[in-house]
Amino acid sequence: MMDTPFAITLGSASSRTNRTGAWRVERPVYRDLFPPCAAACPAGENVREWLHLAQDGDYEAAWREIMSVNPFPAIMGRVCYRPCETACNRGQLDETVGINSVERFLGDEAIRAGWTVSAGEATGRRVLVVGAGPAGLAAAYHLRLLGHDVTIRDSGPEPGGMMRFGIPAYRLPRDVLDAEIRRIVELGVTLELNTRVGDVADIRDAEGFDAVFLAVGAQLSHRTYVPAGDSAHILDALSVLRRTAGGAPPLLGRRVAVYGGGNTAVDVARTARRLGAADALIVYRRTRDRMPAHESEVTEAEEEGVRLRWLSTIAQADEGRVTVERMRLDESGFPQPTGEFDELDADAVVLALGQDSDLGLVSHTPSVATAHGRIVVDGAFMTGLPGVFAGGDAISGDRTVTSAIGHGRRAAQAIDAWLRETAVEASAPVVEAAFEGLNPWYYTDAPRQHRSKLEAARRTSTFDEVVAGLDAATALFEARRCLSCGGCFECDNCYSVCPDNAVIKLGPGRRYEIDLEYCKGCGLCAAECPAGAIAMIPEQRLEPS
Repeated sequence: MMDTPFAITLGSASSRTNRTGAWRVERPVYRDLFPPCAAACPAGENVREWLHLAQDGDYEAAWREIMSVNPFPAIMGRVCYRPCETACNRGQLDETVGINSVERFLGDEAIRAGWTVSAGEATGRRVLVVGAGPAGLAAAYHLRLLGHDVTIRDSGPEPGGMMRFGIPAYRLPRDVLDAEIRRIVELGVTLELNTRVGDVADIRDAEGFDAVFLAVGAQLSHRTYVPAGDSAHILDALSVLRRTAGGAPPLLGRRVAVYGGGNTAVDVARTARRLGAADALIVYRRTRDRMPAHESEVTEAEEEGVRLRWLSTIAQADEGRVTVERMRLDESGFPQPTGEFDELDADAVVLALGQDSDLGLVSHTPSVATAHGRIVVDGAFMTGLPGVFAGGDAISGDRTVTSAIGHGRRAAQAIDAWLRETAVEASAPVVEAAFEGLNPWYYTDAPRQHRSKLEAARRTSTFDEVVAGLDAATALFEARRCLSCGGCFECDNCYSVCPDNAVIKLGPGRRYEIDLEYCKGCGLCAAECPAGAIAMIPEQRLEPS
């Protein structure tokens, strides 16, 4: 015999003995608002969901939730610029949740444990992916999950694109990069390296590919004119990083000036210190607050002895020195020359002024339009040539690994829809969970668990990884700091505070429902929900006929 519910044992004075729902003018409804962390993620991760799984210690389930969208959790846990944390509501309470730290822990745990994924049921359709960088690899991964045969061709000697040849090993260890790429290849992807693709339209037709995805990246240094003497030693940033990654770093000398203000400029300056430069100087024409490089990277560079000179441009480069002109910002914030110059010692000048894409593979295909050095695509990532798609740095001004991964996934979905002659599902409009809708009083103080770093003095003598990961205990603690913004996490608050015992528990994972026969619409459940997952809506009553 089932136990009698507690509320019914309260006796004749209990609210359960009188149906009170008729008094109600508002009713509570459970809702799922969109968490701001997920809304800010260019890769499209459902951050709240995988953090919830990690909170219970089910690390494999949490990893698989990430992998449904992003095949590189260990990589992204190291190189992502963390827009999810910038958007995290907990930042208005104390410190943001260390989402990126937990993602890295899950990615590393998957590599350690050997977790794998499986390809989908074969469709017999063939897709060529041009480029083995983050966008191309992500697209190949999702296309294999959807059952398509995938061939990746890349002109480089190893896969990874800018993840391998643009991000130094002290930020992204090569064993981690290799492990996550290997997992994709083992899904059955055919990888052809040292293979340059010529005319994409000819190759598609000649080799019988059903679709093509162009993910050629931006691996050409943007060129600019710097007056220089015959003996000046000027290099471009990407060649320095590429040669260093390949084990044959260039000779930079003891004093290196890096011209630029992005992440590549910071990476080159930090690399120069590791290659023996006693003085590495970044010359940037704007101020620090306008520097596009991520603040954490700039801070780490300063810790390692990299100097930064703001409001300056390199006006002339000669043997052993550079002439720098001081700048000032006008009313619109644009730098203007002052006519004031300084001479600085520099054995080498490295130009880090942006990257361009090599679009030669579409230069003979008029239907594939380009503009401002990028391939033009529609909302489904398709070019003007049916069946030819493009994504990543070749189409985007963002040019981050995170965005490229998001492009690869969305392009794979569009390719799949095109091959199956179905429509791409439109994204439903979402309502984000704002901090004002939460009830932070219920959340305990929980200081953020920060990742440790190598001492600055030790960093510049090696390319060993600078930032360490969390262990299992600190990763679990950090995951549990999530406020579950806008999503019920079955805390039982609504069940506990309801004066009419009108909240019914449906069991683990099934949440609750409201017994409207007894709910008076007092709103206590909505007011006391920590996550803002209950709303009060007006009761609609039938007009008498």
